[in-house]
Amino acid sequence: MDLSFRRMRPEEFERFASVVEAAFSSLATPEAIENERRVAELDRMVVSTDGDEIVGGASAYSLRLSVPGGDIACGGVTGVGVLPTHRRRGANTGMMRMVLEDVRERGEPIAALHASQGAIYGRFGFGLASLRAEIDLETRASAFVRGYVPAGSVRLAERSDALDAIVAVSAASRAARPGAPETDPRWVEYRLEDHHDPADRVEPFFLLHRTDGIDDAYAWYRVRQEWPDGIPSYKLEVLDLQAMTPQAYAETWRAVLDVDLVARVTSWNRPVDEPLLHLLVEPRALRLGVRDGLWLRLLDIPAALEARAYAAHGEVVVEVEDRFCPWNGGRYRLEVSGGRGSCTRTDSDPDLAASVNVLGAAYLGGTTFRQSARGLQVRELRPGALAEVDAMFAWDPAPWCPFMF
Repeated sequence: MDLSFRRMRPEEFERFASVVEAAFSSLATPEAIENERRVAELDRMVVSTDGDEIVGGASAYSLRLSVPGGDIACGGVTGVGVLPTHRRRGANTGMMRMVLEDVRERGEPIAALHASQGAIYGRFGFGLASLRAEIDLETRASAFVRGYVPAGSVRLAERSDALDAIVAVSAASRAARPGAPETDPRWVEYRLEDHHDPADRVEPFFLLHRTDGIDDAYAWYRVRQEWPDGIPSYKLEVLDLQAMTPQAYAETWRAVLDVDLVARVTSWNRPVDEPLLHLLVEPRALRLGVRDGLWLRLLDIPAALEARAYAAHGEVVVEVEDRFCPWNGGRYRLEVSGGRGSCTRTDSDPDLAASVNVLGAAYLGGTTFRQSARGLQVRELRPGALAEVDAMFAWDPAPWCPFMF
């Protein structure tokens, strides 16, 4: 069979959504399809067809992603799936080529995604740019270290009242931490209604923290009630928790951990440098685990490298291999002074040789070049170049994407 690739027609949206959901062995309910319409960009959706039948779909969002010292236009790749009847026939490759070419044509220097399987996207030039942490804490072991003293106030808020605070606090948080997409009320509403699993339909609660009359932190969570042998043993799942200050962060976590009848507090997406680890008297009780987070690839290397800030002066020439987008490969000179970089193509001898995946992994400061070198992904051609480039790209805090897109 011969597969073809083209842009989706607007009237095909429901079929597109059904095919992508079927690729993940899920059914696209009318409610889910309408929720997808909140954020879908119809002119950024492509399909793979077998004759007249849509057998695969892929799309992207127009995002602004926070990077060290600023933010950048980003193609947020999403909704990628192929029917099980048409796997292993090049459908995903053809669609990804269309999506990435479109990202480039729109002037977005980078693309990013969350991978259902990490092995899929390395061949398309994506590198592992951030990690996410999972936690599972028994509340009886949640005491805080000495030095913690409450200063603000926390209140339980209605959904409508929490919306503005979520947008404002998210904006402040992303200004300090790379890897976060810009959010707005439309995206918050989308996340609230994103129920792929029937179990997700437990209604959420919202806590708002206030300092000097300003809402400066929020927690968004749901509670599953369990009564084994008549004993309350609730499980509280934190869906999102962000704050403008360390004090507000600590107080909001304390309020979450003190909800009555809750035995366990969990979350599947926290920063890999989660401050709660250092707030607990017994950090081992957090049961912190690490998973892959955001995957990122550069499509315009000079524009991307000039959009972020750097931690140290320096100069490095990198020879970049890009098999999927060969026009992107070549040698690039990055010169950093005063925290900003200038990047140009060059014929000079390279200091490092790496794939475009490595640049994507290092871009947000979440993976060092030396880590990639230990994974046999980088060759140091000039002694000392790895240490120098790592000093340039270093950033704190670690990158984190607060939600899946």
